[in-house]
Amino acid sequence: MSQVLELDSRQGDFAAAGFVVRKGLCPQTVYSTALDEVRAQLDPVLAPAEFEADVGYPGAPLSRSVAGGRTPRRLLSAVSRFPTLKAFATSLEVSAQIQALLGVPAVSLSQAHHNCVMTKSPDHSSATLWHQDVRYWSFDRPELVSIWVALGEENVRNGSLRVIPGSHLLDLDRGRFDHALFLRPEVAENKPLLRTAILIELEPGDVLFFHGRLFHAAGPNRTQQVKLSAVFTYHANDNKPIPGTRSALYESVLLP
Repeated sequence: MSQVLELDSRQGDFAAAGFVVRKGLCPQTVYSTALDEVRAQLDPVLAPAEFEADVGYPGAPLSRSVAGGRTPRRLLSAVSRFPTLKAFATSLEVSAQIQALLGVPAVSLSQAHHNCVMTKSPDHSSATLWHQDVRYWSFDRPELVSIWVALGEENVRNGSLRVIPGSHLLDLDRGRFDHALFLRPEVAENKPLLRTAILIELEPGDVLFFHGRLFHAAGPNRTQQVKLSAVFTYHANDNKPIPGTRSALYESVLLP
């Protein structure tokens, strides 16, 4: 099951659901060129990169030294290495969408969070458990929006995202999370919530906008093709990263 919401006419849905899909927002000329740039840095994998073995998620190799241990998970620092993706992620059109969703006059792209190309390989790809991105970020306010740019088809077979609509509005007790701040599926209070999850299916060029507090997860890639997605995070200019935290490690990029 998938759900698609139109951003221009359904902004209220973002406030209620915590996500919205804009079909074809990224033009074919852009995502095709971006794919060429990304693939040129995948074989061999060029730094900076994160590997499946680094995260230790279910299904990931135990270390970089074992079979599949050097399977890439993310190509990092995307705005400084992929010109086409940078141009799109910092474009006036994307900026206007983020401003409308946050209800603010000016926004910035964080270089400290996401700012990457997510790679999900057919072999040795892991599952991502239920989590909220903002739990790992440190800003004055938890009001951030990320975009997920589909560079190819995304569906249940290749590990597309699942989300829990409206979960960005919840405040859950710490006991409902494990030590790594993932939702605990065995906890009775979490089971009704997890049953409301839906699958987000995307075509190349579709862009998912989602709130930093939205619970989301993803499965492994069970196809024979690598799945590639670009992910960027934005915040209002007056919503500052807290000094001394990872969120303040790099200066944000002001958008038009």
